[in-house]
Amino acid sequence: MIDISKETILEMYKRMNEARAFEEKVSYFFARGMVHGTTHLSIGQEASSVGACMALNNDDLITSTHRGHSQVIGKGIDLNKMMAELLGKYTGYCKGKGGSMHIADVDAGNLGANGVVGGGHGIAVGAALTQQMKKTGKVVLCFFGDGASNEGSFHEALNLASVWKLPVIFYCENNLYGMSVPQNKAMNIKNIADRAKSYGIPGHIIDGNNAVEVYNRTKEIAKYVREGNGPVLIESKTYRWLGHSKSDAQIYRSKEEVEEWKSKCPIKQLRNYIIENKISTEEELDKIENNARESIEKAVEFANNSPNPPIETITEDVYA
Repeated sequence: MIDISKETILEMYKRMNEARAFEEKVSYFFARGMVHGTTHLSIGQEASSVGACMALNNDDLITSTHRGHSQVIGKGIDLNKMMAELLGKYTGYCKGKGGSMHIADVDAGNLGANGVVGGGHGIAVGAALTQQMKKTGKVVLCFFGDGASNEGSFHEALNLASVWKLPVIFYCENNLYGMSVPQNKAMNIKNIADRAKSYGIPGHIIDGNNAVEVYNRTKEIAKYVREGNGPVLIESKTYRWLGHSKSDAQIYRSKEEVEEWKSKCPIKQLRNYIIENKISTEEELDKIENNARESIEKAVEFANNSPNPPIETITEDVYA
């Protein structure tokens, strides 16, 4: 068991609340036609994403996914720029052109979200090879979902990374559904982590709704990878409360199933842990939650006061 400092655990609680508040606000905006394209929300997965990112060193790297808001918030992204991006403003991370699925902040170690399922696998392996060749001591954490573990890129990436002993953690956020397809109808195994055996690397299963477990286990595994032992596959078992995307009618699962998982709310779990272990008070946690929501409102204000992309930039950043 790793001794988590009070400062770290409260920062983790803050970022999880920021992720929840951010996505609730985005959901509200999307319903009113203020967010263009589509968006994929990760409400219910905050511990899985934030806990894993906070277990890394500040200069470690991640590759994110189409369901990546809580992942990049866990890595410490600028909320103002992120909100501006989703609202199509010039002050956004991609100058308002990328939207929800393409948030990137290379300076902060976020190599970018990806709208392609499994699109981050090869990028993470390339980034890990760079760290190995330059002897930087950094590790790369590659986020992907259970559906992406059936992509060819998953197997190619794990195979190459294992052969070259690259410093990469393949981190599967298994929320049980690839779009509308339940895991048991898409693969003949119970645990995706078992696939690690095929490549001679360790595979670990963690409770993705338990932020403390996610942090501790990922911290230990990052140390193992950083010491030159090669890649590791982590399967974080979690659940998305909402649909695959905003156009999902969710007819493939029952309301009872969703409510059961809501009772395992990762934010409430962490709050209870903090109180029970006398790490902080109810009042201090209430203040953190309120500050998190205020930070999202400030991000909205920043975005609303930001300019739209100038018309003369329409052909910039475009490959033809």
